[in-house]
Amino acid sequence: MGLIGWLLQWPVRALVLLLVAAMPLGVELANFRAALWSAVVIGLLGTVLIVPLKLVLALPWAMVSLGGLIAPVTWLFNWLITVVLFALAAAMIDGFRLKNGLSSAVLGAVAYSVISAVFIRVLGLGDVGVIRAALA
Repeated sequence: MGLIGWLLQWPVRALVLLLVAAMPLGVELANFRAALWSAVVIGLLGTVLIVPLKLVLALPWAMVSLGGLIAPVTWLFNWLITVVLFALAAAMIDGFRLKNGLSSAVLGAVAYSVISAVFIRVLGLGDVGVIRAALA
C-alpha cells in the first residue's frame, strides 16, 4: 500500500476518534474537522515525541521491569506514552476536549489505540511502520 496507505490512515483515525467521542468515556469532539486535526496532531506528536518520552521513561522502566524481564510493565509504559500523546493533542486542538481529565485521557487513549489498530489492520493499511522507518 505504501505512501497511499499512510495518507489514508489520517481520515480513518479521525473517524475512529469520532467513534471514541461517541462512547461514554468523556472524550468530546466538536466536529469532523477537529477530529482530522486531532488525528494529525496525535500522529505528529507520536513521531516527534516518542524518542524523548522513551528516554525520559527509560530509567524508571528499566528499574520496574528488571530491564525488560517483566513484559507487562513494558506494555504499561507504552500505554502511558499513548495517554500522554492523547492528552497533549486534546490540549492543543480547539474542539477536542477531555471532559473528565486524566480518566478520559486514559480511557480515550486505550479505546483509540485498540479501535484504530483493528480498523487499520482490517483495511490493510498496517504496513506504515516500514514507511516511517524509510522516511526517517
